[in-house]
Amino acid sequence: MLFKTLPQDVIWRHGRIATMDSDRIEPYGLIENHDLVVRDNQIIAILPPEKIEQNQCQIIDVKGKLITPGLIDCHTHLVFGGDRATEWEQRMNGVSYETISAQGGGINSTVRATRQMSEAELFEKAQPRLDVLIREGVTSIEMKSGYGLDYQNEEKQLRVAKRLLAEYPISISSTLLSAHTVPPEFKGKPDEYIDLICQKIMPELWNKGLFDAVDVFCESVGFSLKQSEKLFAAAQQLGIPVKGHVEQLSNLGGSELVARYHGLSVDHIEYLDLAGIKALKESGTVAVLLPGAFYFLRETKLPPIDLLREHQVPMAISTDFNPGTSPFASLRLIMNMAAVLFKLTPEEIWAGVTRHAAKALGKEHTHGQLKVGFTADFIVWNAKDPVEMIYEQGSNPMHMRVYQGQITHHNQ
Repeated sequence: MLFKTLPQDVIWRHGRIATMDSDRIEPYGLIENHDLVVRDNQIIAILPPEKIEQNQCQIIDVKGKLITPGLIDCHTHLVFGGDRATEWEQRMNGVSYETISAQGGGINSTVRATRQMSEAELFEKAQPRLDVLIREGVTSIEMKSGYGLDYQNEEKQLRVAKRLLAEYPISISSTLLSAHTVPPEFKGKPDEYIDLICQKIMPELWNKGLFDAVDVFCESVGFSLKQSEKLFAAAQQLGIPVKGHVEQLSNLGGSELVARYHGLSVDHIEYLDLAGIKALKESGTVAVLLPGAFYFLRETKLPPIDLLREHQVPMAISTDFNPGTSPFASLRLIMNMAAVLFKLTPEEIWAGVTRHAAKALGKEHTHGQLKVGFTADFIVWNAKDPVEMIYEQGSNPMHMRVYQGQITHHNQ
């Protein structure tokens, strides 16, 4: 029996489709010479051409080109003011981070710049960064606050993310990262600042619908395990999903804490241990790897990739785009770093920027795979094999970008 279509459906014909479908046994879930049928913003069939009734549908013949899910960048700090290029130059010339920080540099310089800029100015600064990621094939992205560090400026960052969502063809998940660092006005009073987040910033901005999850930098130079748990407990009372910047510089047990609250993801995790990995496996929490920061900071402590594999913890990969430690607005470059620096396989990397990245955003049932019932976010590449997008950098092999069933970019 032929699959019946409606005249308004669109048939993407003769695709070489890397579905990234976790139910398929083929590498990349790859199937040859299949049609992908889209109705409105949803995939309704993936079948050989001879099994589909055309019924006056629009047919787009991709002539054997590769089709993959749209890329998902699940950890970014994309909205911020200023930059830290001059600081980086100082570091390259041998000036210590402590000296730079004492001179007013470091994260506090980004906080000052972000606070000084208007919402319109922050929007204008964020646009070219987002444009680059979209043109590279990103269809979903996460954006964190965390450079405002007070009610007014955290709201301002999150409002910029909402405006970007309204004006660009991309899915944006917003995360409240007020617990990024202690702001200058609370120096020496981190407990009081956590109280402010729990009692005012988080509940009021949540009630305004400005974010989807809450994050914390649980680290010796950030917030303690006890302070992080206080934040998570308050978030849980409000029904807010949690995630954490954890185990980047030391092992405080942050991953186990996130797992205990059934968090979406733990991010960085260079110092993650076996107990933390077992907790992640039990909770279904995603391990988000950030090779851009590892590279830029010249770190030497690798995340425990082999143990994550052994315990089948899903590994996502993201840019961590930010001005201080990963100024890379290219998810494809980060994919290459994940191969070279972290020794992930190409198939692991593709899973990390599709289905596992979707899970890190709580969207594993709608995004990150090409299968019936999923959102029609996909890329048609001038390529045959998925590894090509990891292997060669500096070119753009994207042929078409499709977001919610609509072609947004078409490169010849």
